[in-house]
This record gives sequence, structure tokens and C-alpha cells, in this order.
Amino acid sequence: MTLPLAFDILQSGVRLSLICAVIGLGCAFLLITVILRCSPGNERMRQISGAVQEGAKAYLNRQVMTISVIAVIIFFLLFFFKDHPTAFGFLIGAFCSLAAGYIGMRIAVVANARVTQAAASQTRTAALRVAFNGGAVTGLLVVGLALLAVGTFYHFARNMIGNDLAVRSLVGLALGASLISVFARLGGGIYTKAADVGADLVGKIESGLEEDDPRNPATIADNVGDNVGDCAGMAADVFETYAVSLIGAILVGVLTVTNAPAAVVYPFVLGGISVLGAICGILFVNFGGGKPAGVLMGAVGMSALVSAVLFWPATHQLFPNGVEIAGKMRSPTDLYFASLIGLLMTGIVVVITNYYTSMHYKPVQKIARASETGHATNIIAGLALGQHATALPVGFIGIAILLSYNFAGLYGIAVAVMAMLSMAGIIISLDAFGPITDNAGGIAVMSNLPKEVRAATDELDAVGNTMKAVTKGYAIASAGLAALVLFGSYVEELKAHITSNGQPFDFQFSLTEPKVIIGLFIGGLLPFIFTAFSMDAVGKAAGAVVREVRRQIQAKPGILTGADTPDYGTCVDIVTKAALREMIVPALLPLAFVILVAVIPQLGPVVLGGVLVGTIVTGLFVAIAMTSGGGAWDNAKKYIEEGHYGGKGSPAHAAAVTGDTVGDPYKDTAGPAINPMIKVVNIVAILIIPIFF
Repeated sequence: MTLPLAFDILQSGVRLSLICAVIGLGCAFLLITVILRCSPGNERMRQISGAVQEGAKAYLNRQVMTISVIAVIIFFLLFFFKDHPTAFGFLIGAFCSLAAGYIGMRIAVVANARVTQAAASQTRTAALRVAFNGGAVTGLLVVGLALLAVGTFYHFARNMIGNDLAVRSLVGLALGASLISVFARLGGGIYTKAADVGADLVGKIESGLEEDDPRNPATIADNVGDNVGDCAGMAADVFETYAVSLIGAILVGVLTVTNAPAAVVYPFVLGGISVLGAICGILFVNFGGGKPAGVLMGAVGMSALVSAVLFWPATHQLFPNGVEIAGKMRSPTDLYFASLIGLLMTGIVVVITNYYTSMHYKPVQKIARASETGHATNIIAGLALGQHATALPVGFIGIAILLSYNFAGLYGIAVAVMAMLSMAGIIISLDAFGPITDNAGGIAVMSNLPKEVRAATDELDAVGNTMKAVTKGYAIASAGLAALVLFGSYVEELKAHITSNGQPFDFQFSLTEPKVIIGLFIGGLLPFIFTAFSMDAVGKAAGAVVREVRRQIQAKPGILTGADTPDYGTCVDIVTKAALREMIVPALLPLAFVILVAVIPQLGPVVLGGVLVGTIVTGLFVAIAMTSGGGAWDNAKKYIEEGHYGGKGSPAHAAAVTGDTVGDPYKDTAGPAINPMIKVVNIVAILIIPIFF
């Protein structure tokens, strides 16, 4: 009975994964109808929510226009200098990456007032479910669209141009997703943090206003930014990571597995199964009960459990007699264990990041305590925590690489990455939950609702802050593993290209080779230059917001007494223009670095290999340090606002606000944008092999 079953799943595995993707998208649209049926609150609440919706839509429309110009140029370059399928794959990847973020963000800004109303008229649990369902729309869109885009493109390309060319043209789709993700992450991050920093520095510290006080001219821009950065930006980011991981696993399967079409089908099957796991996690939140953090973590556990159970029969039916990988036979159990490592890594990263960024543990409380002695000690404590937070994730990433490689070679690592990314549906639901609850709290304050409502939304917001940090840690850790797979693909693709032209492959990627060391230095430099540009961009834009808020308060002193109405639109316009202007240079840096190394004859493919590894290593450390440190700074401020160390208005609170404003571009702009940047470097390197080498 085993062989017929294996034959069936081998022939229909890709189609079954596409059916699962459609089911996921169907559930997303079902959740949209559930959310829209909820009450959006009174007229004032609807008015504020409408202003946020209008600002977010206006920004994203302008961002799409800006990115489209660059995308069209790259499409024509690929069309004329590479090949037509790769160019069209690039367009599909770019379009789906934008679509996932755009639709998810639109639902998030609709859900915010409904969460506020649920907290006011029902219970905290009801508000939790509305917020989570709003985030789950984004989560299901990300995995559904990624699986559908890659699977559909591969299915049609395979029938038209053959399997090998179809697999190689998938790299174009990966580039489209990655490049758009860098722009979305940077643009959204610059927007949200410039508004947030400007609002906090003048509103909280100089004018003594509460969070989201309607008298603050930057408050609407701040709430818009939460959505364009954490919803649209994160959705594009994880769509890209998911699609690239799936494509990387397919590419490694073709390059390293001997005559086994199941190696191409297997990553699709893992992705399809996990869509079902994500749906089970969403049901767990909607029908379970308990504390918010416990319910959300329970959903992650439920999703992982369903995936782990279903991976076993799928693996054994696809590989009933094992498979030869790099000249060595591997059993189906070996491949299953590799997939389990990916699921376990998801749980481990979630737990570690939660420890370093949650208010309930010592690291965040230590930063809060350091705030009692001033602004400088708060900053020192936050920087130290971010650097401490790199040790455990990187250590476990190393263990995961060692174990998965031991089970199934480079393909085993690719399988582990795909299994880890298959959890994206539920993980992104947690991430988008954060900005929805943040906006809900802002609407509560600006609508003058009772303090009990804000207390309920603040509790959910604190959980949301931790969830956002957790998902960033997850995305970065998976990016590190995915980039390693892409580096392996680069080496194998380079070898195949050189030998196909009748030349010996005599390149040595050895540390005794000076060119490799040069490449490591260049690659190690890139994340630092990239984050420097990103941080500068936030600083410039935030400075412009600060000056505008001060100008308005000085010109109309009645703003602080409520006699005059702030001009919210000017701040929105400032951060919109700044974000679109400042995102272009850092987003194009990875392209420039790779092409420059490739075109210089004295450097070439060996130096480029070193660049890829150097970018992965330093990028991983910098990204984890920034996102963990920034998340901890944010929750240290909230911990003090709960009444510890003097509470709101105390010197410790002022120091914590400063730390939070430093951490904002760390955790929401520069740090997470490193994730797609690493993959752009690796994907472009694979694409240019036949062009320059």
C-alpha cells in the first residue's frame, strides 16, 4: 500500500498544497466578514479610525507608485539580460509581496476601532479575539499568497520550459519578493518611527501629554505608522522569507538530491500542511480562554502540534524507500526529524525572545530599574541587553544547522527552514495583533472613553509589543537559516554553471584564501552601512516632526488647553515624504554591493561567496541585538507606566521614554530590515552567475 500512496502524493503534492493555500485565503476572507460585522463604536471612534485609514492608504498608494518605477526598471533588465521566465517571476513575487501587506494593513485599520468597542462594551477576551482575527487575516494572506504564487508559477513554468529551467526561474520570483520587502520594511519603518519618536519627544517629555493624546499634532501619524510599518512592512517581510525559503528548498533539492522528484514536492507539502495548522491555531484563540499571552502562545503550540503530527505520514509516503542526498542514503525518518527541528526552533526562538522582551521577566525590569538613575543608564542597560540577547538564539541556530545537516545534508537544513517558516501563518497573526491593539488604545484615549477601556487595551498592547518582538526574532532567525541555504545554492549553482561550460570548478571557498577573507570583510560591513543609513533616515524625519509639533504648539497655545485643534495632516505629510525619499538609498545598497563585487575582475565569484557569508554572520547578530533591545526598551517604559519606579511623570519615566525613542528605529526600522536585505544579497548573487561569471 505504501508505493501507490507515495505515487499519489508525489503526483498531486503541489496541487494539494495549492488547495491548502486557497483554503487559507478563504478563511482569511471569512475572518474579514466576521470583523466587519463587529461594531466600530460611536461617531468619534469611527472618525478617528477613518483618519488612520485615510493616512495609511495614502502612504501605501504613494509607496506602491515609487516602488513600481524601480520594479519596472529591474523587470526590463531581467527580461533583456537574463531570461523571460525569471523576469515574469520577479513581477509575480513583487506583486504578491505588495498585495499581502496592502490587504493585511487595510483590515488592521478597520479592526482597530472594533477592538476598542469590544473592550468598552464586552470583555477583554472579546477584544483579544477581534484583534487577533484582524492579525490572522494578514497571517493567512502571507502563507496563502506565497504558497499559491510559488506553486502556480512553478506548475505552469514546468509545463512550458521544463523542470530545470522552471526551478531556476523561481529565483526571479524570490528577488521580486525580497526587493519589495526591503522597500516596504524600510519605508514603513521610517514612517512609523519618525512619527512615534517625534510624538513622544515633544508630546510626552516637553508637554507632559499622555500616549495618543489628541492634543498632540503627531498622534494620527503615529497611529498610521503602526499599520504601515508593523502590518504592511512585516507582511511583506515574512512573505518574502516564506517564498525565498520555499524556493531555496526546491533549488537545493534539485541540486543535491539524486533523481528524486519528491525532493521538489516535499517543501510544498510541508507548507500546505502548515496552513491547516495555522487555521487550528486561529480556532484555538477564538474558542479558548485564559490570559492573553497564554492564549496566544497556546495557539502557536497548537499549530506546531498539528503540523508535527501530519508531517510524519506525508514524509513517509513521499520517501517510502528513502532518498540519496549528496551520495548518501537518507531514510524518511531522517527527513522527518529535520522538519521537526524547524518546528522546535520556532518554539525556542519564541520563548527566548519573549524572555528578553516581556515585562514579566528580569531583563526588561532591569532596564526599568536603571531608568531611576537617569537617561544614560537606561540607554546603557538597553544596549547591553540587546547584545546579551544574541547568544542564545545564535547558539540554537548553530545546533539546528548541525543536527539538520547531520540528518539530511544541505537539503536537511532547507527542510528545517521550510518547516520553521511554515509556522508563519500563526506567527504573523501575533505580529499584526500588536499594531491593532496599539491603535485601539489610541482610539480609546482620543475618544475620551473611560480609563478602564484604556487599561484593557494597554494590557493587550503590552502583550502585542512582546508578540511583535517575538515575530521579529522568528523572522531573523529563519532568515539566518534561509540565507545559509541560499549560500549553499550559490556554490552549487556556480559549480553547475562552470562545469556545464566544460571548465573545471577550481574555486576554493577556504579561509586560507585571501579573497574569501576580503569578501567576509565586505559582507560584514554591509549590515552596518545599511543600518546606519536606516537610522539616519529615522533621525532626520523624526527631527522634522519634532520641529513641526513645536511650531504648532507655539503658534497655537490653545492646542494644549483644547481650545485649538492640531493640524494632524502636516505631520502625516512630513513623514510620508521623508519615508519615500529616505528608503531608496539603503534599499538599493545590497544590489550595488553584489554587482560591484561581481564586475571587478580582481574580485569575482570567490570574493562574492565571502560577501554572502559575511553578510549573514554580522547581519544576524546586528538584527537580533537591535530588535531585542528595542522591544525591551519599549516594555521597560510600559512597566514604569504601570506604577513601578515612580510611574508616569517620574524622572525614571522620562528616562524610559528616551530609551524607547532610541529603541524605536532599532526594533522597527533598521533591525528587521536586515532580514530581507540578507536574502537580496544572496538571491542577486545566484541570479548574476550566468551574466558575470
